Amino acid sequence: MTAYLIRRSATAIVVLFGVSVFIFLMLHLIYPTPAIDVLGPHANKLTIAQWNRQHGFDEPWVEQYLRYINQLLHGNLGYSYKLNQSVASLFHERWERSAWLSGVTLVLSVVIAIPLGIYQAIRRNTLGDAVLTTGAFVTYAMPDFFLYLIAIDLLAISFPIFSYEGPQTTSMISIIFDFRAMTLPIVCLTLLNLAGYSRYMRSAAIDTLAQDYIKAARAKGLPERLVLLRHLVRNAFLPMITLIGLSIPDLLAGNLICEAVFNFPGLGLLFYNSLGNADYPILLAYTLVGAVLVVVGNFVADIALTVADPRIRLV
Repeated sequence: MTAYLIRRSATAIVVLFGVSVFIFLMLHLIYPTPAIDVLGPHANKLTIAQWNRQHGFDEPWVEQYLRYINQLLHGNLGYSYKLNQSVASLFHERWERSAWLSGVTLVLSVVIAIPLGIYQAIRRNTLGDAVLTTGAFVTYAMPDFFLYLIAIDLLAISFPIFSYEGPQTTSMISIIFDFRAMTLPIVCLTLLNLAGYSRYMRSAAIDTLAQDYIKAARAKGLPERLVLLRHLVRNAFLPMITLIGLSIPDLLAGNLICEAVFNFPGLGLLFYNSLGNADYPILLAYTLVGAVLVVVGNFVADIALTVADPRIRLV
């Protein structure tokens, strides 16, 4: 177990190092200096050169990279001169909103997908399975924004049951209990995630049902309920662990398109607005944090799999 964790940790460190180098190169190729944002578009070359010299932007790339890594290790993600605020503070203001939106959606999707996928596997090729499969395919193939717009048109405009935009308050308590504003984003995101999760769970359950230990348990006369709980659910859920781990980066964005359509003030909307403003420090910091979450998600999934299935430790 220890050797397995060491290997996975070493792999994660190497990946993060590669990501940091890539982000640094992208930063300096696209946005070599923020001098123009600070001094204005009409600043002359001499003034820009003096500003770069004062702030170390004329140093060799290696020195700049080391300073960049040192800043990251101290939580400094850069500075948005267009918003006149540090990127870390912008992220700090918004991450809880995106985490709440994506976290609730993830929990609902998994909780619903498990029994739904198992039901479809047990009732394979029946009318119920066909209906659920068709619904999953339609939802999975549907563009995200199209579902959001349909939901807004039907349930917020034609029939004003819910709000057409997310909560605009900064209080997390108000956001959590603002059901009228949060229902549509959460339900739409859950439906989109559920389409993929349920199909994944159905496939895993079908494969598990074909295993010999399931047939042996049934042959021994074990009640079907115990066969499902003791043998099917646990083993069929193993592939879902990886899928859930890969969903952790969604906690950063809270689904970018969803936040943009519903005007939900999270990290996804911050990134969307930064695209229009060409605010590169925010865009690159967002990309870096997203890459870190991908690595963390994979690492957490690996550890969870080793706990759930000890055979993986030997791989």
